[in-house]
Amino acid sequence: MEAKPSEEFYRVGRSNTGLGLFATDVIERGSFILEYMGLRISSEEVHCRRSARYLFEINSRWTIDGSPRWNTARYINHSCRPNAEAVVSRGRIRIKALKRIKPGDEITYNYGKSYFNTFIRPLGCKCQACTATRSRRTKTRRLRAE
Repeated sequence: MEAKPSEEFYRVGRSNTGLGLFATDVIERGSFILEYMGLRISSEEVHCRRSARYLFEINSRWTIDGSPRWNTARYINHSCRPNAEAVVSRGRIRIKALKRIKPGDEITYNYGKSYFNTFIRPLGCKCQACTATRSRRTKTRRLRAE
């Protein structure tokens, strides 16, 4: 059975994309971080919900509505180069570290193609990897223009 870390290992704080979840202690690669929790709703109910931002599909029949503020995992932001992943197993969503996460690092995972195309792409991805890439491209264009 996995040991569940206390909330001492992470905190909610300001990030480039709003609120985010940050490590306060070292989280080793492969470690369980926390569980994405909320009300389990049927696929039929999903279509009636107005806000789809915190809906996490478990399978073709069930989805977890993670919108309650007590679901700390809802604060984990998207990244195109994440340091964590969401693992769906036995109807539960567990967030695990893909690599060693240092104190102060934001905990992120990839939200998937469907969510990305619906919510993130229209506004532009603001994850650290994409922001750095855009910055490098802008700098290169400026240097070429000179």
